[in-house]
Amino acid sequence: MNNLKVSLFTTCLGELFYVDMLKDVTEVLERLGCDVDVPEGQVCCGQPAYNSGYAEDSKAPAKQMITAFEHSDYIVCPSGSCAAMFHEYPNFFSLDPEWHDKAVAMAKKTYEFTQFIVHVLGVEDVGAEFHAKVTLHTSCHMTRLLGERDSHYKLLSHVKGLELVKLPNNYDCCGFGGTFSVKMAPISEQMVDEKIRHIEETKADVLVGADASCLMNIGGRMRRMGKSVKVMHIAQILNSHQREGESGNVNESGKSTVL
Repeated sequence: MNNLKVSLFTTCLGELFYVDMLKDVTEVLERLGCDVDVPEGQVCCGQPAYNSGYAEDSKAPAKQMITAFEHSDYIVCPSGSCAAMFHEYPNFFSLDPEWHDKAVAMAKKTYEFTQFIVHVLGVEDVGAEFHAKVTLHTSCHMTRLLGERDSHYKLLSHVKGLELVKLPNNYDCCGFGGTFSVKMAPISEQMVDEKIRHIEETKADVLVGADASCLMNIGGRMRRMGKSVKVMHIAQILNSHQREGESGNVNESGKSTVL
């Protein structure tokens, strides 16, 4: 399946800290035959307020996002957390039939990046090549709210040169949880430290994930601890290519380079 019209939800963290990741997402989708656009009018999806208990305050940004993506055929998000938020929107408007119907329509066409590639495009091998030992962090929202547990594994298993090592206790939260990491910092710190111990057990060169918020939390903590494991979004891996006969390395920025 190709030539699908896809609208990219860039997310707050994507726009502020991970612009290169958004480029990788776009290039992978275009290489698979999608027409990608970025609708104007995108704002925060409202998740920070919603997760902090301010459900009413989340309705305004939800309406803005529903309006911004109303004419999109598919919505793809490089974050399981933010994609899951779109699926929460129908609950916001259970007593408002007009907005409820629009929210349901939006949720039905919203997918996390890897979920879209595997389940909508029907692709498991995107032709990527990345020579490194990699372990995968599966985010809570993606696995527990979206119910997506396999798409990232399937895609990584077809990357040429990549050795995928299972992360012990991969189902454990990294401790970010949005405002949880701010309000419950001591607990959050212990959770991320436990996650890092398991990452080190794998002897992996690279930690990969599909949720920038988790990667920011884990990566930031590892940098402060002086750990050498690189942190990469799965889109960076899937957009990596190396010519035959050349070996790959991961540089200080987490990018794959050809030596």
